[in-house]
Amino acid sequence: MRSRRRFWWAISLAIGPIVLSGCATRASLPEIEGLPGALAGTIGRRGVVIAAPHGISDARTGDIVAELGRRTGFGVVIATGFNLEPDARARAGRRYQVNRPLEGTPGRPASEEVTSESARQVYEAYEPRVREVAQGPLTLYAEIHGNNHHDAMNRIEIATVGVDRAEAVRLRTLFELVRDAHLRVNRGAPHLEILIEPADTVRYAASGAKRDGILRLPQLALHIELPKAARTEWRETYTAILADFLVQAFPPPPGK
Repeated sequence: MRSRRRFWWAISLAIGPIVLSGCATRASLPEIEGLPGALAGTIGRRGVVIAAPHGISDARTGDIVAELGRRTGFGVVIATGFNLEPDARARAGRRYQVNRPLEGTPGRPASEEVTSESARQVYEAYEPRVREVAQGPLTLYAEIHGNNHHDAMNRIEIATVGVDRAEAVRLRTLFELVRDAHLRVNRGAPHLEILIEPADTVRYAASGAKRDGILRLPQLALHIELPKAARTEWRETYTAILADFLVQAFPPPPGK
């Protein structure tokens, strides 16, 4: 875990949020052929990847991740086109989960997900793409997801890997300070609550990806669930908040 001193140094930056861009060499990777969707990859800071496993079906998360990569210098992976059936008015359509070798329906329990050969092939393309973008060991991995659940409409939830309760409290404090600094300028934006596991109980704990998928790999991971307001009407504001939070919480090593 990072030291308390380093964390409070990051806290101090929240008074005047910063954005770092161009801090790593960035190069787009070629498309992977033979998949039912696309896995775009952009190389950035070594060992650090931010991803959108459902870049279109979780509305605007692909756009958010692309912008976060530009602002932070993190490597980027964006998956699109992995739906098995279209969304209907009353319910979401089934899709490949991409970040684990399973099929499922958004908003349904992980216990209802099923294995398939096609889902396994999709995941076996996704994991190597993430590793390729990381350019070595995956030290920090962040995923951006979206949900429309009524219980989570006024909050951002972050499930974690490699974070203890004290660290989660410190990360939440930093996120809240960054949010509040931005909202002093953007007074019309919603004041979304921040919940970070294990300090807080979250609805979306990413249990499937932790057990069977990509969250088995990184030393440190953030599974970030954004409500509709943060992805649509107030997308620019909350993308800027997320970028500042990530840069300040996880700055590059000295001299990088």
